[in-house]
Amino acid sequence: MAHTPESGGTMMDTQSALLQLEQSEGCRLSWNAWPSSRIEASRTIVPFGVMISPLRAVEGSPTLPYEPLPCKGCASILNCYCQVDYASKMWVCPFCHTRNGFPAHYAGISESNLPAELFPQYVSLTYTLRTAPAPPPAFVFTVDLCQPREDLAACVDSIKQTIGSLPERSLVGLVTFGERVHLYELGYGNCSKLWVLRGDASIPKDKLASMLLLSNQTAPQQKQNHQMNDGSGGCEGRFLVPLSECEFALEAALDELQPDAQDVAVGFRPRRCTGAAMDVAVSLFEAAGGVSSGRVMMFLSGPITHGPGLMVDIDMAVPLRCHKDFDKGTGVAKHFKKSHAFFTGVASRAVASGVAVDLFACAMDQVGVAEMAPTAERTGGVIVLADGFDHPVYRNTIKSMFERDPATGQCKMGFQATSDVFCTREVRVSGCIGAVTAAATGASSSGAASGRVSETDVGCGGTTSWRLGCVDERSSYAYYFDIVQSHNNAIRPGDPFYLQFQTRYVAAATGETRVKVTTLARRWCDPARLDELVAGFDQEAAGVLMARISVWRGETEDAFDVLRWLDRTLIRLCSKYGEYQKDDPNTFRLSPYMSLYPQFIFHLRRSPFLQVFNSSPDETAYFRSVLNREGVSTAAVMIQPTLLRYALNPNGGAPVGMPAVLDVSSLAPDVILLLDTFFHVVVFHGQTVAQWRDAGYHEKPEHAAFKALLEVPQNDASALINSRMPTPRFVDCDQNGSQARFVLARLNPSATHNTAANNAGEVIFTDDVSFSVFVEHLARTAVAGNV
Repeated sequence: MAHTPESGGTMMDTQSALLQLEQSEGCRLSWNAWPSSRIEASRTIVPFGVMISPLRAVEGSPTLPYEPLPCKGCASILNCYCQVDYASKMWVCPFCHTRNGFPAHYAGISESNLPAELFPQYVSLTYTLRTAPAPPPAFVFTVDLCQPREDLAACVDSIKQTIGSLPERSLVGLVTFGERVHLYELGYGNCSKLWVLRGDASIPKDKLASMLLLSNQTAPQQKQNHQMNDGSGGCEGRFLVPLSECEFALEAALDELQPDAQDVAVGFRPRRCTGAAMDVAVSLFEAAGGVSSGRVMMFLSGPITHGPGLMVDIDMAVPLRCHKDFDKGTGVAKHFKKSHAFFTGVASRAVASGVAVDLFACAMDQVGVAEMAPTAERTGGVIVLADGFDHPVYRNTIKSMFERDPATGQCKMGFQATSDVFCTREVRVSGCIGAVTAAATGASSSGAASGRVSETDVGCGGTTSWRLGCVDERSSYAYYFDIVQSHNNAIRPGDPFYLQFQTRYVAAATGETRVKVTTLARRWCDPARLDELVAGFDQEAAGVLMARISVWRGETEDAFDVLRWLDRTLIRLCSKYGEYQKDDPNTFRLSPYMSLYPQFIFHLRRSPFLQVFNSSPDETAYFRSVLNREGVSTAAVMIQPTLLRYALNPNGGAPVGMPAVLDVSSLAPDVILLLDTFFHVVVFHGQTVAQWRDAGYHEKPEHAAFKALLEVPQNDASALINSRMPTPRFVDCDQNGSQARFVLARLNPSATHNTAANNAGEVIFTDDVSFSVFVEHLARTAVAGNV
């Protein structure tokens, strides 16, 4: 049965139905009813897209301990939307209409004895394949030594805590770097042994293998060599060693780490060969034939000043690059293109080896995340920005990365993930935006798959198969589609169409290979019935899908051009779906099913994803990377933050946070506001509340209600922080204080120093237009019909 919200219900009913579908499918679609012809599809303005989190737990979805049943025509998997002939034991694929026979172990199938994949409520299933466990994952800790002793001690302490959270079957390795790269041979049992490698150049993989005396030997031969201490053997067992065998040696090596011994003159930066260290760490995986996947965890404390991937010269007279250097083409950013190309190459090698690269940038200044971003974005790695290795943002984030499933006690991480998309004949795949790269092989690499590829690329296009690298339950991907059915041969409205997403990955804890299969069904609608189309519009999903396209376009286009594209798209949508009399903006009305969408675009235009003012290139790369990892609900908070208002309860009970308008009018001296921007959680005290707190009223028994007013927002903020990964930064501020800027920057500036309302309360000193002015211009342009 195809799922499409009914046009006759209210907006609340529709939103409730969309959330219920997300609970059962794990997906959100921008449009839940699609027009039945290509021409009409091109006029819908907002693209047809699906947001999916493959590893997200779906309520009531079982895990099946057997192989899925593929279609012999297109490789899609048996699902509840297939037509089944129980008499002849045949089933018809809904994608290519091929008739397939059931294998022998399905002999008992009947209408009263269905396998789980044919139950209508199981649209999302996980299969555990009966294959040999994959080799254990490896975790290579790559530590920057160009930092003060206290900071290095905090970094080492956090690594030790992380070691205790790794899957039991893990391999570990250790690389440190300063002016040179130090590779530790943890498998050498007599004493601490390390190899010192040059940091001013990239070492080819084959040359590195020769230098390290690596050889392709069997495990017994390697063990014999270790006993003989001849220093030869393969990478696994020498540099990548089972944690159970080298935990003491690893911790001893970490305890012995000292800041890099190099003489740094006044006015100069230390030589830091981050690129060479990452290159060596990835080469370890390439040389280890028995290791199938893992993570290179980069612990960074400063900019790249030496060797491949150079970011800035060591002379401090040369400042770190900023966005205006990119715009104006100044010499400060002269290294960026070459550095970005180097790390893009490292990312390609990491993807081929099944390796995720994590960037833990813990410094007060930039470290080169903008240059290194491809290594994390293309491999499924994590980027974290914090002020130091003892900062809660870093500590809590790395702890959350390795959290275990409460039900099984196992790490919820997956490696070597791939994704394949299948669709009905009238639909083509435009691409995917997320932590993906196009796969050279896969279920969709056959000739049949080429017929499912759209001529228009969005994100990583030209394929229906992608490598996802490392995945977890928070990993989310945006898939985009085209409709190619001819207008002269339009499909009958009400008929269903189908989409299937297959995600194959290796569970880090057990080595099991699993396949997550999600099959969606929706209905074609009559292009002349706009009410049916609009009733299936998911405003949040559409806003997030548009945000990902905007960020993708922003990588290659000028920011002004992206904003103009967003504006034209919004105007066209309002002109098509709005109700108005031509050239009369006062009559403009937008359907309740779309009324929130202009707000998303308004806040998206002002968000740090598109507005780079007051953000460094590293911060912008971080913000965009997180947006492309998160699902609809959390990404919507990044675009349009949530605001809760707390005031004294007149009945004397504990105050409750009430939703407030994200507007300067919500500021008041006698309230507390809780702002959640995803990256920051801000508790904002009104001026009067701050004065009462400073006077100590909350410490007096007769003012218990005021004490509760101060405590409840703090508790709610802690709950938000603990539920997030990466961990947001917590800000506790007062009205008119310096850190109040975190709140003022995200509020709608309905009252500014330029408006007549500047005596009515709080104002924001900005030249940005307010949402009301934005809507007025939008209505005036939409009703003119000249876009």
